[in-house]
Amino acid sequence: MNENIKYDSVIIGSGPAGLTAAIYNARADIKTMVIAGNHPGGQLTITPMVDNYPGFPNGVGGFKLMMDMQTQVKNFGVEIRQGVVKNVRCQMSNVRSFEVEMESGEILETKSIIVATGAAVKWLGLPKEKELIGHGVSGCATCDGMFFRDKTVAVVGGGDTACEDASFLSKFTKKVYMIHRREEFRASVAEQKKVFENSKIEILWSSEVKEINPSKSTPDPSFDLKEGNKLNSIKIFNNKTNEEKILEIDGLFVAVGYSPATKFLEGLVELRETGQIITGKNEILSTMTNIEGIFAAGDCVNEHHRQAIIAAGQGCLAALEMQSWLNRL
Repeated sequence: MNENIKYDSVIIGSGPAGLTAAIYNARADIKTMVIAGNHPGGQLTITPMVDNYPGFPNGVGGFKLMMDMQTQVKNFGVEIRQGVVKNVRCQMSNVRSFEVEMESGEILETKSIIVATGAAVKWLGLPKEKELIGHGVSGCATCDGMFFRDKTVAVVGGGDTACEDASFLSKFTKKVYMIHRREEFRASVAEQKKVFENSKIEILWSSEVKEINPSKSTPDPSFDLKEGNKLNSIKIFNNKTNEEKILEIDGLFVAVGYSPATKFLEGLVELRETGQIITGKNEILSTMTNIEGIFAAGDCVNEHHRQAIIAAGQGCLAALEMQSWLNRL
């Protein structure tokens, strides 16, 4: 046995998938390190209210949920370290092991890895967009849709996710605008059909969002949301006619794509064209990648259902399958 191996498992990511995996590892007495990234808690920490996570009848703030989960992990004795992984190398000796190289230069040696790095929303990059997240701007229709019951909202995008979001939001809202910069959708025929046949959805073709306007005008892009500021309107630009118009809306849902945090695995683990990690080639260990000993869970794997409860469940499964694999070494 290589005496330099310090950990049984290194978990890369500190969202619901990574922290759930850490809890199950700790309960199984698996020596574990969690690498939290530069944003501990993941994307859920910017979600003001989570009302679809079981056990919280009145909902729970996303930040509080993740900080409580982090405390639970620490209470089990698991070390959580902030930092970003630069590279992962597979070492072959008498026993397979992995080197996890941090951007700081530190190298961690481990018998197994669970990747739970998640996927970040591709935002529009407009002034005041990030400041208004949770105050009218969202990247998750299934998370925040019900807060816009009987309101007017807009969805930006033209792929499957955008069409699915528009159809979903139409169940709650008064009206849904779909804003797409092209003259046709990239979504599947089935998803397009749902949009075209929905009388609540109005499509704005060849259109782009140029400005996001809060309810209170201010020259400062870092305006104070404590004063009750929220999304009021957006400026739309038609790239065919060059016309501009102001669209008054209550909610803006950005659905132009997601970026899985998997670049550090390129050349080692099989990835989809979209960047998600491919798992499931092992008939028994469904969360294992093409590299034995590297498992993956959560939004860095799942292309379609970006939900905290699904990520947590996959994190649990990855930990259990990893433990089973370790026991056979």
